[in-house]
Amino acid sequence: MGRASKSSELLVVMNGEHVGNWAVTAGGTYEFSYAASWLASKAARPLSLSMPLRNKKYVGDIVYAYFDNLLPNNDTIRKRIQNRFTASSLAPFSLLSEIGRDCVGAIQLLPPQETGTSVHSITAEPVNTSDIELLLNGLLRDTPIGRSASQSDEFRISLAGAQEKTAFLFHENQWKLPHGTTPTTHIFKLPLGHIGHYDIDMTTSIENEWLCGRILSAYGIPVAHSSIEIFGNTKALVVERFDRKLSSDRSWIIRLPQEDLCQATGTPPWKKYQTDGGPGIKEIMNLLLGSTQSEHDRRMFFKSQIAFVLLCAIDGHAKNFSIFLEAGGGFHLTPLYDVLSAYPVIGHGPKMLSRQKITMAMAVWGKNKTYLWNKMTSRHLVTTGTTSGLSTSVCTELIDEMVQKTPRVIAATESIIPEGFPAHVASSILEGLSRSAKELM
Repeated sequence: MGRASKSSELLVVMNGEHVGNWAVTAGGTYEFSYAASWLASKAARPLSLSMPLRNKKYVGDIVYAYFDNLLPNNDTIRKRIQNRFTASSLAPFSLLSEIGRDCVGAIQLLPPQETGTSVHSITAEPVNTSDIELLLNGLLRDTPIGRSASQSDEFRISLAGAQEKTAFLFHENQWKLPHGTTPTTHIFKLPLGHIGHYDIDMTTSIENEWLCGRILSAYGIPVAHSSIEIFGNTKALVVERFDRKLSSDRSWIIRLPQEDLCQATGTPPWKKYQTDGGPGIKEIMNLLLGSTQSEHDRRMFFKSQIAFVLLCAIDGHAKNFSIFLEAGGGFHLTPLYDVLSAYPVIGHGPKMLSRQKITMAMAVWGKNKTYLWNKMTSRHLVTTGTTSGLSTSVCTELIDEMVQKTPRVIAATESIIPEGFPAHVASSILEGLSRSAKELM
């Protein structure tokens, strides 16, 4: 079988159907065109809201941004991928030629010679705890370890985000490495470690994200289900993929089309934060006017912004919101994911965040726009909501609902914290949550 990286064109496939062709010209320009068969298909939907269905080819930045957003938005991780799979460059086409067989959402990126492979089966190799630990530890190396060349060729996936992660298939009550067209069902995330210019200690990011997920769920906000698992001496957050579903006859796993809001708005990953030019609350609320469940999605998105203020969840940028893409062109919001609280690292001194300097990923409005978390009040949230099309009464109702629920949310969360959970993570987040709720009253 030829290597995809030697092709200047890749097929974009969705659950076995040919969606279109992604090509790079001799001059390095990215192009995407929909297949005629896809435009006529009952399953047809846009690859992205940024590229509506049409016969005419898409060229340039809009194509580059969509595919670039399928990759990790961390240069160190991209470099590891290049070295691990001997990709010819760090360009999205080069990297995705090697690891695009199992992307976020429903698409697979395949070389032209791999057409015609059935997706209506499950082919996978069981792995034990030691195998998983070996593969997780191998994420931090430039080359795969403990696998033969043929095996590592089979296991090539692309996951966006800023941290090291991989994915496995859970089927027939055991973990497996999928082969061929079989997708993964769960994402495995390692601790973030020390991050950023100030070397902030996020070594407990797994516990932090798990706890935030339980809190959001207790508030009634849909969130990806996760669990903390230990494989040998390696800890991972295992997140159930909401873009995968077992078929009704249980014979194959369906990939559910989705995209993040950078992709949907044609925004490159390096502009994911509003301060860098990415979408803010108003832009996303306007986009959600087009949702097939618009009222629900707009309320949930606004509730997520309230929750982020309560949790001091400072990384809620456009890539951390996604939409499901429906046949015919409709869309609706996915569950939340990748939510972390800054409470455990707020303090004075080195490797800590100053409360007065913490900024959110998206601004709120009062008399003026502000990103400063410490300055955000219920008045800012109401003003932001009303300028985004919600009524004052709805904004007030949602804020009051979240605030009034907080004591019950804290009690419910405390009751499920497992033995051995880092005490500082739990206490700082739950105490911070309680304090912020009182401040929003």
